[in-house]
Amino acid sequence: MKQEKFTNPFSIVLFEPEIPPNTGNIARLCAGTDTELHLIKPLGFSISDKHLKRAGLDYWPKVKLSVWENWQDYKENAKPRRLVTTSAKRGTHLFDFKFLPGDHLVLGPETRGLPGWMFDEFEHAVNIPTTDNVRSLNLSTSAGIILYQALSCLDAEVSFK
Repeated sequence: MKQEKFTNPFSIVLFEPEIPPNTGNIARLCAGTDTELHLIKPLGFSISDKHLKRAGLDYWPKVKLSVWENWQDYKENAKPRRLVTTSAKRGTHLFDFKFLPGDHLVLGPETRGLPGWMFDEFEHAVNIPTTDNVRSLNLSTSAGIILYQALSCLDAEVSFK
């Protein structure tokens, strides 16, 4: 039986990311999972930044990358099907949420998270449960956990080969 190439139906959206290695690691995650990556300006670094490139190594050409001037530009032009915001404290427990194909997974800046208005504006929010020992998980770690949990919600067999 011939296996068809998997096309990832999810996208990762980084709203105003600040730390180059986190974005580089997320870009590598996106390249390795065929996930679209959307970066919303302002960025806390240049995309040509050597730290960003080092974290993504030679994977950058394989990343389906879009860079948007601001949130409005992204929403009007990317036309996301459903936005799923993320938070260290707000939203539905990650493992209780039903992700749907086409979801855009929105992660906020490392030092402050997503602005409160996003949680007021959008219905869907998830959080990754942690102990009280930490405030939050690293952004790139969180992106990986959330993306793979979303992939596990698909009815289709997922194979990247």
